[in-house]
Amino acid sequence: MQGVCELGETLAAHLKERGLQAVTAWTPERRTAPEEAVAAVSLRGMKSGPPGFQDYLGEWYDKEKGRWVERYGKRVELVFGLDIHAVSARKAREGLDRMSLILGESGPVGMGPVELTVGELDYEEKDRGYVCPVEGRFPAWLVWTGEETEASFLGFEVRGEREI
Repeated sequence: MQGVCELGETLAAHLKERGLQAVTAWTPERRTAPEEAVAAVSLRGMKSGPPGFQDYLGEWYDKEKGRWVERYGKRVELVFGLDIHAVSARKAREGLDRMSLILGESGPVGMGPVELTVGELDYEEKDRGYVCPVEGRFPAWLVWTGEETEASFLGFEVRGEREI
């Protein structure tokens, strides 16, 4: 799987594969009134409990190593910004509808949002377009697999609740 820093790109790719333009960097070129709605994806936060991988998730068979390995995890909640930008209010609403349908069916890496918070659609003069702020909360697990050495606990993956 992947680490926390790569998840914004994964979420943007997930939206693009399903028909909604999405970017992780809102460059000046993108600000000039895109024809279709565009979702600007950013990781805004991560909430977690106590430090450490305190939850034992069981053993999994590692095909590469040819043996069973233990997995430990930590439940987290990832908060993504999914702001919709468009040249018209109609295009922005269409983009929001498309994103809601996409994320209602699935999220990236087995993650589905538990909540989407949609703000008020507004015209931004500096961008000469409409913006609808959206925030999505995605439950996930930080998962560690392997031998218990001091250095090995630095290598972890993020997995959605549906794919631990």
